[in-house]
Amino acid sequence: MTAPATASDRIAAAFGSHGKRAALMPYLMGGFPDLDSSREIGLACADAGADLLELGIPFSDPLADGPVIHAAATAALAAGATPGEVLRVCEELAPRVPVVLMVYANLVLARGAGAFVDRAAAAGAAGLIVPDLPHDESAEALAACDSAGIALVPLAAPSLEDTVARVREAASVPVAVGFGIARPEQASRVADIADGVIVGSRLVRAAGEGGAAAVSEAVAELAAALA
Repeated sequence: MTAPATASDRIAAAFGSHGKRAALMPYLMGGFPDLDSSREIGLACADAGADLLELGIPFSDPLADGPVIHAAATAALAAGATPGEVLRVCEELAPRVPVVLMVYANLVLARGAGAFVDRAAAAGAAGLIVPDLPHDESAEALAACDSAGIALVPLAAPSLEDTVARVREAASVPVAVGFGIARPEQASRVADIADGVIVGSRLVRAAGEGGAAAVSEAVAELAAALA
């Protein structure tokens, strides 16, 4: 009997079967510009060529994010977005593409890592990125993710070729690069050295300016650059 596929397996499959030089992973802020729009934006990303999605859960002090995403989180919180509502957005996006939640440690630890991970897994999340969770304090979250069959995705400070090479030597999982990628030509360059390309601020800005249609157009341009 074949063991059932885990959510982590979905991530691996997405990196292995996209048919491009690198997988495309757009970032969207849950609840921005509003909950319904963020759901439509996620579906538009999938239609336009996204292979995975990174879904941000808004937090009041997003230390790892730049000003565009910080402003989007502030707007989402002001509009009343909650972690539970963003997880419901995840539920609707997860059947289309693997969804990796970007969530800050306070939200994970407030009710216990196990409880949060169980909620995320029930919503169909394939993985978690917790940017402010130190590696030496991640054992509880990692154990909860392993138990639930979802991936705890680590971050490393980017310096492109050197960092990607070092990570490849140390890890057997796909390596995706984000931060500062906005234009198709930048995405294309990253695709030459990495397994995946993450684009955030450009798409969040497009979401605020033109909604799902603007994001769809930008994602399609990025996907074409990775062909």
